Amino acid sequence: MAVTMDSPEYPNPDVLLARLMRSSEVGLPQGNAFPKEEHPPNRVEEPPTDEFLSRLAERVGLQSHDLFLIAGRVIPDDALRFDEEASRELPQLVKRALALPASGRQRLRDRARFLAELPPTVFPGGKRSLGQYPPGFGSLLVRMLALRNLGWSSAAKVMYLMSGVYLSAATIGAVGRGVKELDPELLNGFAAVLGVPDDLLASLTGMNQSPVSRRHREEVIETAALLWDVRHLAAGQVRQLSHMED
Repeated sequence: MAVTMDSPEYPNPDVLLARLMRSSEVGLPQGNAFPKEEHPPNRVEEPPTDEFLSRLAERVGLQSHDLFLIAGRVIPDDALRFDEEASRELPQLVKRALALPASGRQRLRDRARFLAELPPTVFPGGKRSLGQYPPGFGSLLVRMLALRNLGWSSAAKVMYLMSGVYLSAATIGAVGRGVKELDPELLNGFAAVLGVPDDLLASLTGMNQSPVSRRHREEVIETAALLWDVRHLAAGQVRQLSHMED
């Protein structure tokens, strides 16, 4: 079933953030929720602070810069420096990570974080755009993938490996441009790559009929975290990780 939004227009950021807040509190014990004044029923009335966005990101399992996109904030320049050649190496790394036991994936993540702390590599072309798309849920999700250095082709391959959802690179682009409607299967694919439950994205997008709530397998969640860890690595570093011994 295609996404049916609460209004024909893409909602304002305050509405989107309120949806995430409501979604994050489902099933939480009393006392673990956000303070009542931070949880209005339909929208966030005050401009959210960076601290608030970080707290909400941690609660729902997204990254802080994902929340910056949702809130309409400017992404810092240093978060937009990617090696486009490294993007083409990511499907092989994902395939490798999914095949490893949990201990092997942890070693990959440890090594990735070590490499990320080295002096940054200067990539040709400098800062990269997240894509010129019209406002919409499709463009929001495709830009979240771009924050992980996933272009259309690499995103399609990674999504298939992590979720079994098969899309062409052109279809990923069509989602970003808003000419391909989102449905539960597509949300499942995006949720797997982002490492969050399907129903979180269903809540965010205002889908009237949510897909069956499911938590992705641990290897998928851990691999999604690895994708975030390696987003700023150079192609040679990603290849090094793909061939790291168990």
